[in-house]
Amino acid sequence: MTTVLLIDDDRNLLLTLRISLAARGYQVFTARTGAAGLRAAAARHPAVVVLDIGLPDLSGFEVLKALRGWMTAPVLVLSGRSDPRDKVEALDAGADDYLTKPFDLEELLARLRTLVRRATAAAEIAEPIVETAAFTVDLWAKKVIKNGCEVRLTPTEWSILEMLVRNRGRLVDRESLLNEVRGPSHEAATNYLRVYLAQLRHKLEDDPSHPSHLLTEAGMGYRFQQ
Repeated sequence: MTTVLLIDDDRNLLLTLRISLAARGYQVFTARTGAAGLRAAAARHPAVVVLDIGLPDLSGFEVLKALRGWMTAPVLVLSGRSDPRDKVEALDAGADDYLTKPFDLEELLARLRTLVRRATAAAEIAEPIVETAAFTVDLWAKKVIKNGCEVRLTPTEWSILEMLVRNRGRLVDRESLLNEVRGPSHEAATNYLRVYLAQLRHKLEDDPSHPSHLLTEAGMGYRFQQ
């Protein structure tokens, strides 16, 4: 279960987010001051932190800098401040993302999924070369080799392949893939991924009509099988 630490002095917001996140399978801890948030982070070791800038004791920037002294988990700053300078300061202090209040809950959830996914992939994949029986993916060089030759992929094809490879063996739902390649504001595109997966299979699979590595999970998403 993915653990989330919410640090915000707005009691109602904390309650709303706690209920919403828990309903989606997250384990949620909350703190209403910067000091309490730092204690909770040290005790709970959350997978991701959602941090408000305007706290009653410490500023969110101070909390962020303190967290970055020892913690590598992603931090999403959630703030009512829309001044670009605040966003720049937060990112420079170590934030991974910045979302302005009021916000759309689905966008917040999409950003959390992205942060957790990237952190998990970075921790789990130390070796950048992923080999299959049909082709080899070099994640650092952003190249795919098949039969000794580099396969030319479009930027979108690479984005989809990279996400699947970094989550190898795990189901990646269609919404997450669309968020990754088109952003959280994407419009519904039922055939979008199907077309690109067909192109990838044609380029990479030995038998595109019976793929061994780029698999479809009917009604759910896709999976990369090494």
